[in-house]
Amino acid sequence: MPHPETLRRLVQEYEAVAAREAAEGTGKPVQRAQDLAYTLCVLTGTRDVRPALAEARRQLAAATAPVPPRSPLAPHGASTGRRLIAGGRPAQAGVGAPGEETAAMSD
Repeated sequence: MPHPETLRRLVQEYEAVAAREAAEGTGKPVQRAQDLAYTLCVLTGTRDVRPALAEARRQLAAATAPVPPRSPLAPHGASTGRRLIAGGRPAQAGVGAPGEETAAMSD
């Protein structure tokens, strides 16, 4: 995912150039608008500027959405006393894959 500030700058510049083109009324796109449209398409994985702008706005909204608070539990359930097998996967009650040792988590 592109950096939100890069996307924001590209969207704002594209919209400004597009508005200038519309005001001039020549109907001929300027090279800068074509370059910005291409870059937005590449960064958003689209092939047309309209979906590229929509996807860029979606990504910008997601980047500015508040992050939910972390759980009060320690990462990976360290305070729950769960047992993990090698690789950090939870062990089933008394069951481990052949050759894998189980280890109790410590705080």
